[in-house]
Amino acid sequence: MKNKQNTSNILFHWHSFRFKLVFEGIGVGIIAGIIIVLYRYLLGKLDTSVNIVYKFICNKPIVILPWIVFLVLIGYIVGLMVKKEPIISGSGIPQVEGVLLRKLEMNWWKVILGKFVGGILAIGSGLSLGREGPSVQIGAAVGQGFAKVFKRLKIEEKYLISSGASAGLSAAFNAPLAGVMFALEEVHKSFSPLVLLSALSAALSSDFIASSFFGLKPVLNLKNLSVIPLKFYLYIIILGIIIGISGVIFNKVLLRTQNIYAAQKWLPKEMRIIVPLLVSVLIGIFLPQALGGGNDLITSMLAKNYGLTILLILVLFKFLFTMICYGSGAPGGIFLPLLAIGALVGNIYGFMVVHFFNLNSIYINNFIILAMAGYFTAVVRAPITGTILITEMTGSFNHLLSLSVVSIVAYLVADVLASNPIYESLLERYLKNQGEEITIGSNKNKTILEFVVCMGTVIDGKRIKDVKWPSNCLLVSVRRGDNEIIPKGDTVILAGDYLDILTNEDRASKVHDAMIILAGSCELK
Repeated sequence: MKNKQNTSNILFHWHSFRFKLVFEGIGVGIIAGIIIVLYRYLLGKLDTSVNIVYKFICNKPIVILPWIVFLVLIGYIVGLMVKKEPIISGSGIPQVEGVLLRKLEMNWWKVILGKFVGGILAIGSGLSLGREGPSVQIGAAVGQGFAKVFKRLKIEEKYLISSGASAGLSAAFNAPLAGVMFALEEVHKSFSPLVLLSALSAALSSDFIASSFFGLKPVLNLKNLSVIPLKFYLYIIILGIIIGISGVIFNKVLLRTQNIYAAQKWLPKEMRIIVPLLVSVLIGIFLPQALGGGNDLITSMLAKNYGLTILLILVLFKFLFTMICYGSGAPGGIFLPLLAIGALVGNIYGFMVVHFFNLNSIYINNFIILAMAGYFTAVVRAPITGTILITEMTGSFNHLLSLSVVSIVAYLVADVLASNPIYESLLERYLKNQGEEITIGSNKNKTILEFVVCMGTVIDGKRIKDVKWPSNCLLVSVRRGDNEIIPKGDTVILAGDYLDILTNEDRASKVHDAMIILAGSCELK
């Protein structure tokens, strides 16, 4: 049988497949959009049902016993699923990044099925986890499945996985631009034109599916939100500093919580998810606003004025409940919970500024929105994605300047405090827990890796023959703008060049790590 992944075939299709990426991205986006729409719909129904259950329990406490038994059963079932297929645990975004780095393997249909069912059971039972992480991983698995079913080249598979991730986030929040930027800034970690083409096609098509079902209105449909005058931007900068520090605390506590779970040797892995489900019973009875991802909590804050006491209680328990939920390894993301926590911090800050500095109370909602973007940036370290995401969620571009300012300040604070991006930390921990290094692919199959040369890196300004290239790889193309240069020994590599490198599949991960040292990583982190 002819090997489609051999050198000649890879090079022959290298230029032609980029045009197919647009149409393939549309196909991936439509499929991912349909699945995520069903996922969102079921979670919405379950969220309503859980609130009804806790209201019923408050009226008839005897019902709490069968409900606890039911939650224990749910927790055990999800725990067994995670134990059998560990890659579906947690957010799923770090695992997607690991797959793209060729450090992890992913069975696409098992991930779609396991993440869908596991997320429905865990998040739908009231855990403080979001739908966006699972949506990104499900979308990425759809992209991989598309490539596998239609026998696409390995290089195409990588772009389709990135496209699926973009489609997943787009459908989860009706935010296609944020989905594209997330694929570029966080998942793929480079502003590649090829990623942009396929990711944009996938994000727009998945958003079309989601909007057809849920409507065109934004997730947070704000009306008459006033723009903060420039003379009050000092308050925004101070908020950015507070949010940056809060985001660093979020990351440190989240990782520490995972350590606490891991240290409990008496507690089997399949039983860990039962812990947050039991805690959710107390939360559901005494503080139901803290249940679920946090979308309803954010909406309620924007619609009515909470007192300072209830805000302080909510931010404390929402934070602790999120840590307990995510640390257990339950299938669910941290996007929505961290946005809810950020919104609470912003609400508290707005309350304090209004009461102590006599600022007009109409700006409290602005601080809620700004804190969401800043908190996302401090935790994930993706300022452009955070700014665009909140812009699309609110449906207004009038606050783009203030959102950008608070995001940049929060980013700088997190950077000064040496806080690593949360998904990179989680991926590193996941790979460490896997033990032995996994070898992906065969030495008989070839793949092309794409790298962008960053300014001031080792190879910036050097001739090709003067660079000590990684072993078992071949530089096949240097792309500079719209021009493609056939590499020669005297060719000088410049910042901004895209390098296409041919290597064996089983060497791709090592070559990638070596090239990051040489060419750098042009990500905004």
